[in-house]
Amino acid sequence: MADITVRPMAPDDADRVLAIYQAGLDGGNASLETTAPTWTAFDTGKLPDHRLVAVDPDDTALGWAALSPTSNRAVYAGVVEHTVYIDPAAQGRGVARLLLDALITSTDAAGNWTTQAGVFPENAASLALHQRAGFRVIGTRERIGRHHARRRDVVLLERRSPTT
Repeated sequence: MADITVRPMAPDDADRVLAIYQAGLDGGNASLETTAPTWTAFDTGKLPDHRLVAVDPDDTALGWAALSPTSNRAVYAGVVEHTVYIDPAAQGRGVARLLLDALITSTDAAGNWTTQAGVFPENAASLALHQRAGFRVIGTRERIGRHHARRRDVVLLERRSPTT
């Protein structure tokens, strides 16, 4: 992992980020979505100060992480939802943990007090990653959304910042 670094996501990363996003969606256990958004939609939906990419020595993105607000209501300020996607060829190399740790540092520094995630129960690797990073399971939202003609459960996880 010494050859992998995390840096802020830049507009030049768009094609690679969206390709990694689509690869994760194609795997079937990443999201209820089935098609990656356009860069414009991605850019609009993610908080600009909390977008990261993990890159190899050639500056090729191996994965990305980003935050979205959970609500536009002022009473939910400081509560965010995160997303982490890793290129299938880079999985198992610690890239997701590197990105998640960097994202946690970013969210804590910004004063966000709760970070949440939704994970399919079949995605055991993601559930384990989150729990090792200090997230706890809040519960399962049963049959919450449609994914390829069937309703899927989503495990809701959250991490409370110890500093905010």
